[in-house]
Formats: sequence, structure tokens, C-alpha cells
Amino acid sequence: MRWKSQVRFGGRTRETHQRKRWQGALVRPYLGTEALEEVRKDLWREMRKLPSPTFARKFAGARWALLKNPGTLTKRQGLALLAIKQRGGALWQAYEMKESLRAIFAGDLEIDEVNEMLDHWCQRASRSRLPSFIRLSKTIRTHRDGILASAILGVSNGRVEGLNTKVRSIIARSYGFHSAKATLALVMLACGPIDLKLPYERASLST
Repeated sequence: MRWKSQVRFGGRTRETHQRKRWQGALVRPYLGTEALEEVRKDLWREMRKLPSPTFARKFAGARWALLKNPGTLTKRQGLALLAIKQRGGALWQAYEMKESLRAIFAGDLEIDEVNEMLDHWCQRASRSRLPSFIRLSKTIRTHRDGILASAILGVSNGRVEGLNTKVRSIIARSYGFHSAKATLALVMLACGPIDLKLPYERASLST
């Protein structure tokens, strides 16, 4: 069943520029977090190979210090982040890149500034020697128009991801159904009517 892609992109009958906006909204919120998490996991696996498990345990506990926004850290998480900063290396480099990318899309910059800073960020990422960030820079270049459009319109994929989570749980429960139509009926019963409006669509309806 291709429900997930239909929910995200609204089917193939949508205009191309609308699909690009959706793609940008889907890529933008988690841009740096997943790349940082990949770097963290690689380092954690290396620490697990050490004779003492202490370092790996402490490092695993620092996950949320890396993934959360700096302003929302607890005291303990702040100390963990400070220790990572003092250690330096690839992990701190990845964290700085994640935070700099988050700052670009914080919503307080003009689109020309976002465009220029995104260029600099992609150049830096492509030279970082961090495979996950090198791939991310290529992804940003591929979906650049959609990402910039979603930044202008303030489009978020939060509601769509929440809907997708519900759909996945329903599909997991529907094992053994006679056909996909039965699953789709259950999805519509639990989640419908599905009526997601983008910001620019709401604006056009009010005028």
C-alpha cells in the first residue's frame, strides 16, 4: 500500500511546485539531527569495543544532550555537552553543523540570507569528511527549491508525520485482512476525514 506517499504528496495529480514544497517540508525539520545521530552511533560502536564498558554507557547517556536544542537542556545534559565540546573531534563537529543548520531555518532570517548561508553550509558539509553530512549536503542541493519554498511558507510536516504514525500502527494491526481496501477503510474510520491544509491554502481560502 502506497498510502504514506499519497498522504505526503497528495497523489500524482498535484502540481509539481506543490509537491516540491511538501518535499522541502519533509526534509527540512530533521535535516541535521539524523546526520548527527549517525555520527554519534558510529562513535558509540567504537567505544563498545573498548575493554571497559564505562565510556560507552556514559556516552549513550549523552544522546539527548546532542539532539535537544541548547536552550532546553537540563543541568546534567549541559555538563554532558560541555564534556563533548572539550573532547572535540568528529562528534562536536557534527553537533556544530547540526546547530548551524537549525539556526538557518529558525525563521528570523530573510530568504536571501537563508539561501546564502545554505550555500556556505553545503560547502562546509561536503568538505567535513563526515559521510552522513556529505550525503545531507547532496540531499539539500537536490531538494533546494522545495526547502526554500517551505521556509518561506512556514510549512511543517509535523501533522503529516503524526498521521503517518497512526497509519503505520493501523497497518500493523490489520495483518490478515482480506484486502488493502479493508485496511484503508479502517484508516479512514480512525483518522478521517483527512483534510490537511497548507498555510498558503488557508490564506487563499480566507481572501
